Amino acid sequence: MHSNVHSFNATPAGYRECDTVTAPVPDPLAALTAAHPSKTAIIEGDRRLSYAAFNALVNRYANVLVGLGVRAGTKVTWCGRNSTEVVALIAALRKAGAVGVPLNYRLSPEEASYVVSNADSALVLFDVEQAPQLELAAREAEGVRGWLAFRSGTGRVPDWAADLDARAAGSPETEPAAAGDDPAAGTAMFYTSGTTGKPKGVVRGQPDPEIVIGLVTEIGYQPDDVYLTTGPLYHSGPMSFMLIVQQMGGTVVVMRDFDPERWLELVEEHKVTATFSAPTPIRRVLDLPDEVIAARDLSSLRRFIANAAPWPFELKRRYVDKIGDGSLFEVYGSTELGVDTVLRPEDQMRKPGSCGRPAPGIEIALFDDKGERVEEPRVPGDLYVRSKATFDAYYKADRKFEDARLGEWLTVGDIAYRDDEGFYYICDRRTDMIISGGVNIYPAEIEAVLTAHPAIADAAVFGIPSQEWGESVHAAVVVRPGAEASDADLDAFCREHLASYKVPRGYDRIAEVPRNPSGKALKRKLRDPYWESKETKIG
Repeated sequence: MHSNVHSFNATPAGYRECDTVTAPVPDPLAALTAAHPSKTAIIEGDRRLSYAAFNALVNRYANVLVGLGVRAGTKVTWCGRNSTEVVALIAALRKAGAVGVPLNYRLSPEEASYVVSNADSALVLFDVEQAPQLELAAREAEGVRGWLAFRSGTGRVPDWAADLDARAAGSPETEPAAAGDDPAAGTAMFYTSGTTGKPKGVVRGQPDPEIVIGLVTEIGYQPDDVYLTTGPLYHSGPMSFMLIVQQMGGTVVVMRDFDPERWLELVEEHKVTATFSAPTPIRRVLDLPDEVIAARDLSSLRRFIANAAPWPFELKRRYVDKIGDGSLFEVYGSTELGVDTVLRPEDQMRKPGSCGRPAPGIEIALFDDKGERVEEPRVPGDLYVRSKATFDAYYKADRKFEDARLGEWLTVGDIAYRDDEGFYYICDRRTDMIISGGVNIYPAEIEAVLTAHPAIADAAVFGIPSQEWGESVHAAVVVRPGAEASDADLDAFCREHLASYKVPRGYDRIAEVPRNPSGKALKRKLRDPYWESKETKIG
């Protein structure tokens, strides 16, 4: 049965009127509004909102949420492509004390339903265009007490949801009074894929001020920065770096859908100083004819963060040649461990393949298979991080968290080495994760779908080099005796169960999947021929 916001209990069990408290420290957006009410906060197309107008929109949303019983620590999922409303809701969830759960709008309905249910979301806020993606979740996610659609003027609100914009229009613009007290209030729980094939919720605490200040100082962010949303805001990188600029009083330029020529136009028009990008979008920009790029003034760019997937040295060289050599910063990090290294602009060309030195406040150590520290330069080891910026747990997956822990140190399974100057190089991956276009893809999930096909007896999925995406998904399948399965058949089957970017781009037929005595697939034997001419195994 569909649930809807009209049945949402505005007074959840355990809620008491005396729980209502006002935060002793003003929200950063409220403080910026008081200091610079007329400064431009956000631009999307022809729409411009001052800090006063943007804060008013945020407060209307936040007061709707508080009025629906959201209190400190309540989990609220949101889903939608980049928009002014998404940026406002991120801030509104923080003010209401909720734990925001960004949902990838490219997931299949089945995948989306799993995340909504696993997160124990009380509310789901969604761009009205995502209604088809979420209809299954609205039937299956029994714990959700309300569904609210935003950007309702662009489409029909389904009968199982309420109109968030209509409710916000009549909501007060005053600062919301957050209810309750929970250390998780105002944080976000991002979902990242796991080797089991199911996404994992990454539980993080409040950002550590010293870590944030150190990173801001290292990269040089300024209060007058203008940030362009090159990447999707459901991703921890684009969102986090946007929030740094916004909470310093900068301006956010919203790009709803990436287009390389439009990207150039926006940088020039708004004198963009900062952005964050995976390799694929910037590659599309640099693939434009030289005269198209040269026609635009890109000199305002000062802080271009390269991350979400390793940038090939060839791509960095093209960036330096066509855009400039003073703005490119590469960082190594993850949803779990935060930003761990920084490679500054002056080191991009002299340290090919490096992801930089440890970021301020971050300790990095390499360990061998016996758990001993690797101290020698250029000797690979498992990369572990210790800092106040690492995650606290995987939601409902304590064993997976313990698997990632070595005492006080945490890892996401990368293997790296360090040179004589202390620069780190990621050289392989302990897990089988594929990074395609900046998106993490785990093969186990795809293998589970392939082996559910009646003609497939076994499957191994791995990443192979892609000029455009860094890595593309490739599958080796074992066809059952007497059965047949064309590439088109497998493609159609996968698209029924997976997001489009997870569908293999190619298939090999093999007699059997090579495995070790314990049954683990030896994917390197399948993958290595595709990578023989590459410097690393991860693109």
